[in-house]
Amino acid sequence: MFPTDLLLTYALACLVVVVAPGPDNILAISRGLSQGRMAACMSSVGAGLGILFHTVAATLGLSLIIQASPIAFWVVKAVGGIYLLWLGYKALSARNLVSLVPSAHQSLRKVFLTGLLSNVLNPKPGLFVLAFLPQFVNADRGSVAVQMLVYGAIFAVLTALIFTVLGGFASKLSAWLQRHPRCGTGLNVAAGLTFIASGLSVLTLKQRG
Repeated sequence: MFPTDLLLTYALACLVVVVAPGPDNILAISRGLSQGRMAACMSSVGAGLGILFHTVAATLGLSLIIQASPIAFWVVKAVGGIYLLWLGYKALSARNLVSLVPSAHQSLRKVFLTGLLSNVLNPKPGLFVLAFLPQFVNADRGSVAVQMLVYGAIFAVLTALIFTVLGGFASKLSAWLQRHPRCGTGLNVAAGLTFIASGLSVLTLKQRG
């Protein structure tokens, strides 16, 4: 059902997608910088579960329903876009997305939920999964649903692992940031602008016919 050469090709394609700059890996890196490896890991696991959510939705046909319904598509992109804009606003106004002050740290539960919701409420990953995974699915090799779920699980695991690694490397820079507080401010601004740009791009998504 899963030829080795196809799995390798798929894994490489996933790696390219995962390392591309976006709100989810920016979030994981920010958590690593401000709160260390565990926070980066929790944010990364949240993002990975978000990918799994989109995979299950695509497998069950929910993504197709949303894509076909103008109202559903508008609601999903409005919620996702506004949430990303809110994260951007918080990063710019509070300047605490990257914070080395213990009192400003968030609980690991909140870090996990933010990572999860940042992915789940963003329709872009859902549309990507819907367009990307079927390219590797072949009905002649068995159940399409099983293939979709397995490929989605691989994507989700790679997302969580790579984001954790990126966040772990970022955590090593925390001591340097403490000596250079202006860089921390700059990182908050950069992260905030990234979230705002992502939110605006979600709000301008066009429904495919």
